[in-house]
Amino acid sequence: MPKTKLLVDVDTGIDDSLALLYLLASPEAEILGITCTAGNVGARQVAINNLAWLELCSASDIEVALGSEIPLVEPLRTTEETHGPQGIGYAELDPPRRTLSDRHATEVWIDAARRHPGEVIGLVTGPLTNLALALKIEPELPSLLRRLVVMGGALNHPGNTFPTAEWNVSVDPEAAQIVFAAFSGLPEERRPLLCPLDVTERIEMLPAHIHQLAELAGCHEFEWLRAEDERGRRSTASNAVVRHVSDAVRFYLEFHQDHGQGYLAHMHDPFAAAVALHPEIAVTTPAVVDVELLGTLTRGSTIADWRGMWGREPNVAVVTDTDPAAFFSHMIGRIAALAREVG
Repeated sequence: MPKTKLLVDVDTGIDDSLALLYLLASPEAEILGITCTAGNVGARQVAINNLAWLELCSASDIEVALGSEIPLVEPLRTTEETHGPQGIGYAELDPPRRTLSDRHATEVWIDAARRHPGEVIGLVTGPLTNLALALKIEPELPSLLRRLVVMGGALNHPGNTFPTAEWNVSVDPEAAQIVFAAFSGLPEERRPLLCPLDVTERIEMLPAHIHQLAELAGCHEFEWLRAEDERGRRSTASNAVVRHVSDAVRFYLEFHQDHGQGYLAHMHDPFAAAVALHPEIAVTTPAVVDVELLGTLTRGSTIADWRGMWGREPNVAVVTDTDPAAFFSHMIGRIAALAREVG
């Protein structure tokens, strides 16, 4: 079967890391390049994380390009309290031996779309800064790409950064507004797929999922993360992928517990990655989505017009439902197979 060509733009924190592992484990995915933006951590740390995961998984031939280190207008905010000082929780990956691409992220976006017109799916799991900058250089990107998949926004759901704003959009609201506007007017089957918090906060990773990952990967050690464990406890799994995933996810579990959400972790970005490869897992609803830039209390909020009150054609297909259990079974199985292969 022909592979799905992907250009992946990330701000690699914990859930971006699992999204990357999932894509590396998916035989139907062809990653043309990984572009790095500031968000969960600074862009250069994002790049280090990407290179380190690729080396761990023996996939060091994939180009990794640095992108914007600051948002278009907003001062940069990062969230090490959510993802850890390096963005990967308690995991400690070996320093990468490879260096970054000589190309800027915008060049990678534009070159991939021009070389493979109508074939590339753009997947953005961080702020939309790099794509917004690429659009300024090549405004035909929406028609050159096969489709765009974005993890971002909160529509009929509370925000996770401000009361009504989601992290990725609120880090660079101007970039998100540029992208949503630029991708207007596309045919229904090519509208961007938007994965907002409304759905991604139902994608709850639990300790049982890590236990299942370890078992499927062939680990003999009993791998179970507990809320009562000492903070920062490290995995002893013999498999390197399982060990690092467990250490990263433990930090994320603790963060969610500290914020009253339970000993669980929302896996926003792996879900968006799965939607990019298998859109059939998502129930979608067309809507016009725009970004509030001026609101004193609502800057960075994503506003959805579900009923056509603005008189504009829908510019996105909003993911409104899925089967979380089926998604986790699929993702854990894929990453476990990669872990067995890596050893």
